[in-house]
Amino acid sequence: MSDTATNDSMEARADAFRLAYRRVKDEIGKVIVGHDEIVHGVLTCLFVGGHALLEGVPGLGKTLLVRTLADAVSLDFNRIQFTPDLMPADILGTNVVMETPDGRRMFEFQRGPIFSQIILADEINRATPKTQSALLEAMQEKSVTVGGTIHTLKQPFFVLATQNPIEQEGTYPLPEAQLDRFLFKLVVGYSTREELATILDRTTRGETPHAEKVIDGDTLMQCQALVREVLIAPHVQDYAIRLALATHPEGPFAVDVTNRYIRWGTSPRGVQTLVLAAKVRALLDGRYNVSFEDIRRVYLPSLRHRVLLNFEAQAEGIDTDELLLKVLGAVSEKAEDPVAA
Repeated sequence: MSDTATNDSMEARADAFRLAYRRVKDEIGKVIVGHDEIVHGVLTCLFVGGHALLEGVPGLGKTLLVRTLADAVSLDFNRIQFTPDLMPADILGTNVVMETPDGRRMFEFQRGPIFSQIILADEINRATPKTQSALLEAMQEKSVTVGGTIHTLKQPFFVLATQNPIEQEGTYPLPEAQLDRFLFKLVVGYSTREELATILDRTTRGETPHAEKVIDGDTLMQCQALVREVLIAPHVQDYAIRLALATHPEGPFAVDVTNRYIRWGTSPRGVQTLVLAAKVRALLDGRYNVSFEDIRRVYLPSLRHRVLLNFEAQAEGIDTDELLLKVLGAVSEKAEDPVAA
């Protein structure tokens, strides 16, 4: 195939990507008012093939956003309400004894709600660590192991979890190993005056807006494959690498605030997220290569849950986002060491 034909094919696929993304976003906009960056974040996870953690106080529309996304995509959907008495088998399923017509007894696996494609893990921090850990294999390997048998989950597969940051009584903070499996952590804020007026108009006058299904699983997986074909220049990739390494205290790229306030830095998943999410931003802007600005735009949701602050930062009331922005400002686009570029 000639270069021209390849470019035409890439352009057509990129147009299809933007169309699919915009159609899903428009359907969500029929129900969800405002929260544009949060919607972008959730859709970025969807089109990359990662999981999202939405954090915010009750009543901000986190659950509604996930339900609306499920309405707009032709994928199986299940909601799991996490509670302190929820057990792993309630999520994964279990082997039960069944009697055959000829009177024999045998074990049969009864699938749990995890066997779906979009999973809403509502108030995930209300479940015990034992139950939270039931999601680890599903989120990383896209499979479930019960009784020594591996059950593969249907693709594409997404976990969209919500948690309340202020109501800590009766909750169990997610361990770092599980937080690391979320592509993005999205902090849902309050609505503005104008947005609240629109919400009231939609919800107190008998209107029932509903999202229509506009994309199927095959199209979504084609979009995910396209994201990985977007180019990233070595010096831009090195910028993402140095941003991740700058969160490692006492490391060669650590900045002053890192050494003072950060206990543990980001894992390799952090820089993978930076690059993949930036590729989505590039495609949405009509480009086939990642820019420095693309990296910066996805920096906070990619790393805010992958950095652990030390006691000094907590004692001084330093916010993770505030600290990461200082790290971002201290890392230059151009590497001082030309070998690293």
